Amino acid sequence: MPLYALHALDRPNTLPLRMEYYAEHRAFAEEAVARGIKIVMSGPLQSDDGEIMTGSLFLLEAADRAAVEAFVAENPFTKHNVWGEVSIRRFYRRAG
Repeated sequence: MPLYALHALDRPNTLPLRMEYYAEHRAFAEEAVARGIKIVMSGPLQSDDGEIMTGSLFLLEAADRAAVEAFVAENPFTKHNVWGEVSIRRFYRRAG
C-alpha cells in the first residue's frame, strides 16, 4: 500500500481546544486500522522551544488518498476546528 504524509497545522490560539479533544483524537487514531489505515508514525508538531503543540504529523499507509481524506474529515481535531491548514502528500520511502 502507498504511504501518505499528513501535515496538519493547528488554527491560531487553539491549544486549549487541542488539549480538550486530545484523548478523543488519540482514541480515534488507535482505531485507524478499522478504517484501512496503518499509522507508520505520528506525533505533534511543536514550537521551536518544544513548549507548545502546533499541529500534527502522520506517516500513513493507506489504499488511496480518499482513505486519508476520510481519516482527516472524521478526525476529532478536524470536527472540533483544531486543525486549520492540512496537507496530504503521497510519500515514497527510500531508506530507513
